[in-house]
Amino acid sequence: MQNTFIQAYPKLLQSSVAVAGLWLAHGDEPLLSQWLIDALRPHWRAQNYAIKRIELISVKSWQEVLSELGSQSLFDDASAVIVTGNHKPDKAVIAELERFAIEAQAGAHSHSVLWLTPKQDKRSQSSKWFTPFSQYGHVIDCNLYNEQQRQQLLQIQAQKFGLRLSQEAWQLLMSHTEHHLLSAYQTLWRLSYLFAPQLATSNSDNDEDNEHSNSFTQPVNNVALDIADLQAALVSDAQFSVFDLSDAMLAGNSTQVAKIMFQLKSTDEPTTLVLWAISKDMRQIIQLMDGQDPQALGIWRSKQGLYQQACRRQSKEQTSEWPPLLYRCDQAIKGLIRQPAWELLLQAALELAGKRLFTIR
Repeated sequence: MQNTFIQAYPKLLQSSVAVAGLWLAHGDEPLLSQWLIDALRPHWRAQNYAIKRIELISVKSWQEVLSELGSQSLFDDASAVIVTGNHKPDKAVIAELERFAIEAQAGAHSHSVLWLTPKQDKRSQSSKWFTPFSQYGHVIDCNLYNEQQRQQLLQIQAQKFGLRLSQEAWQLLMSHTEHHLLSAYQTLWRLSYLFAPQLATSNSDNDEDNEHSNSFTQPVNNVALDIADLQAALVSDAQFSVFDLSDAMLAGNSTQVAKIMFQLKSTDEPTTLVLWAISKDMRQIIQLMDGQDPQALGIWRSKQGLYQQACRRQSKEQTSEWPPLLYRCDQAIKGLIRQPAWELLLQAALELAGKRLFTIR
């Protein structure tokens, strides 16, 4: 069965979806692939799946995938294997995948395979390796072909963030982000912290835990934004956002970190949003230093090098001092201690960048 992303995604956000069998998602928009995983993950969790990731470094890596599907954990009912890489299966593996998909349809097992690939042209889709997915599984075209599809997907994300934009506001948003999906999504993310912070915090916490609701329901009290609200909130190209702060901290550019922090303060960026950005990166660095897989933490491949660079600057002794510092930042933001919140946030940001100002107490 073949569907476009815009057809499949809303259905996956419903409360009950059969996820066993073969899934193939092909496209050149990485954000859609991540959203697909996020939509499938609660169904896997609800059915007690063990979620694994395997990268295809050669054709032989498919044997690792098949071996994982053949193993059975004492604690999990089935396996969900997320496969990345563009090495096509050989004839023997194609036969095994076809058998696997047919048995899943018959209810003989509950295992699931999701293969993420670049965009496949019509010639590739007529190849033998494609057949088990198209005839016995699910193929999802993760490409956007017009602005209507882009806006439909962003409207879903806006509703999840607790926002409802007027048509004029949508037009401004798309123009401001130059019709770039990730930029528009990041802008919605920022708007949610400005206008619906409680919902935004809830959503980001779920993202960090990789635990999403099993059903998509529009928040009861969506915040309506018109074009005037959007104009007042959008960051101009000459300004920085917390995403720029994250990149500077991870790169260890303390001068840039200080510059961004001073501007965020001068433009009244919400201190809760700045703290969220710092604490998110700090938590992920601690988890990476504990040996966790960056992909499992939801770190995009394009940023994994920055995170590894940040890890090399730190020691476990230093990172053990981060939670108390973050706690003091939170206390300052809430007015529970007298020390200025921006002063502590700058200290934390520079600490992550590898520049210690004071001994943390």
